[in-house]
Amino acid sequence: MKEFLGTNGLILNEPLLWEKGKKGRSGFSLPRRDVESSPLGQGLTCEGPDLPDLSEIDVVRHYTRLSQWNFGVDTGMYPLGSCTMKYSPKTNEKQANLPGFAGAHPLLPAALSQGVLRMMFELQQYLAEITGMDATTLQPAAGAHGELAGMLLMYAFHKSRGERRSKIIVPDTAHGTNPASAALCGYSPVPVKSNDQGILSVETIAEVMDENTAGIMVTNPNTLGLYEENIHKIAEIVHAKGGIVYCDGANMNAVMGVTRMGEIGVDIIHLNLHKTFSTPHGGGGPGSGPVCVKKELEPFLPVPCVMEENGIYGLSEDFPESVGRMQAFHGNVGVMIKAYSYIRSMGPKNLKKASQLAVLNANYIKERLKGTLHLAYDRPCMHECVFSDENQTAHKIATIDMAKRLMDYGFHPPTVYFPLVVHGSIMIEPTETESKEDIDQFIEAFKAIANEAGRDPDLLRDAPQRCKVRRLDETTAARKPCLAG
Repeated sequence: MKEFLGTNGLILNEPLLWEKGKKGRSGFSLPRRDVESSPLGQGLTCEGPDLPDLSEIDVVRHYTRLSQWNFGVDTGMYPLGSCTMKYSPKTNEKQANLPGFAGAHPLLPAALSQGVLRMMFELQQYLAEITGMDATTLQPAAGAHGELAGMLLMYAFHKSRGERRSKIIVPDTAHGTNPASAALCGYSPVPVKSNDQGILSVETIAEVMDENTAGIMVTNPNTLGLYEENIHKIAEIVHAKGGIVYCDGANMNAVMGVTRMGEIGVDIIHLNLHKTFSTPHGGGGPGSGPVCVKKELEPFLPVPCVMEENGIYGLSEDFPESVGRMQAFHGNVGVMIKAYSYIRSMGPKNLKKASQLAVLNANYIKERLKGTLHLAYDRPCMHECVFSDENQTAHKIATIDMAKRLMDYGFHPPTVYFPLVVHGSIMIEPTETESKEDIDQFIEAFKAIANEAGRDPDLLRDAPQRCKVRRLDETTAARKPCLAG
């Protein structure tokens, strides 16, 4: 590779709008009024908000320059592990902007909302079919919200049977929000360690599962990017003690069309539409975290539920055992439309192919980099692979140094220091949307950085050098955050 993506470029500094503004500037001219001016009211002495006076060119250049500071999946490869930052086809945005969808209001009567309600109803069915489950709620607003919904459903299920269980099993390879979601519902998380293969052992679960345990929260594929091969036997153990198997489905992008979770013993699964089903991800939201369940858990789903009768769609609250609402209205509908568009445009065959390509890309990176970086678990992975900085510690180079240096080469760093199972972890997820050429560039950049670690480690310790700002003091930022704006 002769040239890397990183460059110094014309990235311009930009002050705050209040610093740019000058009295008297204006970006528009008000039309000549045909009535006399009148005060707002008697006794009103307060002035308007302190807004800067700006010309049109001030505003345009301000936001254009800020956009040049940003890096997103439309800019380049975004290899954050456990996040599935795949490229989102722009046709999905087009469908979400159709007037009938974009202009819909949640307070409209069902008779005037048939298009939106039909879309939601069919999306529920599609997600249930893809996961091998029986029913779906679209209300949860994101992944962690879906986890909470799953725990509420589990609690309601046991309560309906006159049981009050206090514990839930959470593996060390589960997503980091799982213990918090369990604790919010009054459960005490019971941590369990994965085995030397990076997956759960049947014997480990058998030791901790008892009649006081509500169930297990398993992430499959797990945060090491490995498929939980013993999930069916683990589900049998949990079910034998009356427990529920909850699956964190944030990594569903690896198994669409390949594994139907309902057929391997899963009772509840949440999905991230903003990950697996290709809706824009990041920037604070919005997301969408639907929950799919087996038949025995359907009565507890949040209300209102989208129903269909004789071709007419409506919202029903006639579910006396429901856990209630998860939010004010019906979920983040704009995200649902994009996911619906993605599923309809891809179809079963291409959804499966997307997962196959995601797994292929991750394994390609794993094989190409495993001699350069230490590979924590040298076995076939799913959608992501996890390395560590073990090979670079002799040069006193850590994961953070390589991540910062990668920015100089024009790549967004992968996820670092997660999962906690691997010390100094480097988690890479290329997704299915990256080409071999772009992945090869990323691999060559990491190899060049590993060579620098041995030849000139100070380059890495001082990185990044080409970015708009140099390395920040992340420790102080975390311990003494500046919240003044």
